Amino acid sequence: MATMHNSYSPECFRVVHPLRDVPEQKCSSDGLGPIAMTRPVRISLTVLRGYLIVMTLMLGYHVLDMAGVVHVLR
Repeated sequence: MATMHNSYSPECFRVVHPLRDVPEQKCSSDGLGPIAMTRPVRISLTVLRGYLIVMTLMLGYHVLDMAGVVHVLR
């Protein structure tokens, strides 16, 4: 009959609440230049920007339509 050996050694972790934790020093971005983007990244970001603009315009139209302002313009 095979014997199983238990090699479990529990580790202890100290949990510190974020409000009681010592603030850490933040990294500085001074001296960093612009990030180089490839053509696919630039196209993707442009498409995303266009999508967000269109969705914002649609939301604005919907809000104005619900408010009854668009009905007056028709």
